[in-house]
Amino acid sequence: MSRPAVLVARAVFPETVARLREHFDVEDNPGDIIFTKPQLIERLHGKAGAFTTGSERIDAQVLDANPQLRVVANMAVGYNNFDVEACTARGVLATNTPDVLTETTADFGFALMMATARRMAESEHFLRRGEWTRWAYDMFTGSDVHGATLGILGMGRIGQAIARRGALGFGMKVIYHNRSRLAAEQEAPLGARYVDKATLLREADHLVLVLPYSASSHHAIGAAELAQMKPTATLTNVARGGIVDDAALAVALRERRIAAAGLDVFEGEPQVHPDLLTLPNVVLTPHIASATVATRRAMAELAADNLIAALSGGKPPAPINPQVLPLRPA
Repeated sequence: MSRPAVLVARAVFPETVARLREHFDVEDNPGDIIFTKPQLIERLHGKAGAFTTGSERIDAQVLDANPQLRVVANMAVGYNNFDVEACTARGVLATNTPDVLTETTADFGFALMMATARRMAESEHFLRRGEWTRWAYDMFTGSDVHGATLGILGMGRIGQAIARRGALGFGMKVIYHNRSRLAAEQEAPLGARYVDKATLLREADHLVLVLPYSASSHHAIGAAELAQMKPTATLTNVARGGIVDDAALAVALRERRIAAAGLDVFEGEPQVHPDLLTLPNVVLTPHIASATVATRRAMAELAADNLIAALSGGKPPAPINPQVLPLRPA
């Protein structure tokens, strides 16, 4: 009996590929080519499953060209590269990798917020240019993190982990806005206060974005929202590109309508809005919030777990659309 064939769409840990080969006929991508849509469609021909990253857009066109496809397993917690409705309509299981990156991403989000507040990147560039010749009382004065008001937009697992760091480690006052309010027993240890979005924008000293991307959250922070923030406030985005209107943010930063921003994600990444690259008061990182060896290995293994379970009749640990289970026969 022939084994299912799967595509590993990007380069991943060799150990993960070797594990998948124990179960499947694997076509991998050690050269780490980012496939065009026609290339992806071609590579998926005859494949029952795909191990994907955010680079691969799985939509109705891709699915219709590959009716034999039964599962797509994302090595990411986000899945805006999947048309989940199209997958569900065709009985294709979509999976992701939640939980395993929560604490690592929260670490990075808090670090990026601190670097933004304390002007670390700006001062490092100053030093590297050889411009540091003397001390001055106001040299790169930033804003305090301890005791400040931490605003969180999107209070899921990562948002709550960032809140813990702020409240318990830095004595910050935590306010948040979310689609639904947390239970009282979740709010209490953090002293977290649920507020409407306008209050969040108005009161936060440091606003951190950790909400999922969707059509409804596109440009959730635009010119109008930035205008409601304090001129001394910082904005940190470790969620997804497109949640912030990057062009409007560049204007707000240039005109000092807000003090600074820290961005790990961008609209149209890996392209970055050119105006952001010219500004001193923004810290830019290339979508690396989950980038520790341990966490990336855990993400790869969970994606593999999902793929193996789904194609062997088991229960995948992290289904996005579990209503398609059990999968249709091969």
